[in-house]
Amino acid sequence: MGKVLISASIVAYHNPKEEISSVIEAFLDSGLDVLLYVVDNSKNRVLENICKDDRVIYIFNNSNLGFGKGHNIAIRKAIEKGIQYHFVLNPDVKFDPKVIAILIAKLRADSNIGALMPKVLNIDHSVQYLPKLLPSPILLLIRTIRPLKWLFKKEYDQHVLARYVDIEINVPSLSGCFSVYNLDAIKELGPFNEKYFMYFEDTDLSRRIHRKYKTLYFPDVEILHGHRRGAAKEFSLFKIFAKSAIIYFNTYGWFFDKERKMVNKEVLRKLNEIR
Repeated sequence: MGKVLISASIVAYHNPKEEISSVIEAFLDSGLDVLLYVVDNSKNRVLENICKDDRVIYIFNNSNLGFGKGHNIAIRKAIEKGIQYHFVLNPDVKFDPKVIAILIAKLRADSNIGALMPKVLNIDHSVQYLPKLLPSPILLLIRTIRPLKWLFKKEYDQHVLARYVDIEINVPSLSGCFSVYNLDAIKELGPFNEKYFMYFEDTDLSRRIHRKYKTLYFPDVEILHGHRRGAAKEFSLFKIFAKSAIIYFNTYGWFFDKERKMVNKEVLRKLNEIR
């Protein structure tokens, strides 16, 4: 195997084998020189037998370390190997292998891009509004409680940039379901904050990267994402979501967040210029 310039990680927790296998196959079929880490937080090693390709490194934790901490294991190993670009992939995404090369070409064309994500669609091909402005507690409530989403539709649409799903945007909050990072930015600004077990770690990371690099939404390519919205359906996951929200707002400010106000205002100003 030649010098690996591109890596990816999948953090698994008792996911169906078929689901994980689909992501592994798509990434390995990209036609590029790649390395893939499968970080298994499951209680058993059932998923190990789908990781037989020599480009796949299986890491069994025997403990559910959470999303960010699991991906950080792979990110640190990628940095040690001198890898330049690293994909964070959810087990429930589906994509054409050609997407990988297109995103890497975009990154290589602009060294100021620290993080990049494509347009993300539901399985029925409707749009998932994942690139967002930085959240406030009020906007988080509007996003989370469905009746409020419709009552404050204008505010919700602005927060999730609903009018701009087909426009390339330097946006401060990207989703970790499918993103690629320039590891120079990670080395400078740090990986996922491991205080977050799950939820908000991607917002926290892209917010930090956005301070010095572009965090770019790139709708020229599309992927599919299952997007189960577990926190809206399971109380145990909602408690994790709420805990992460508290960590996030304790870190950056609840109602007084000067950076949030400045960053969001600048994003909207540039988008209004485009329109």
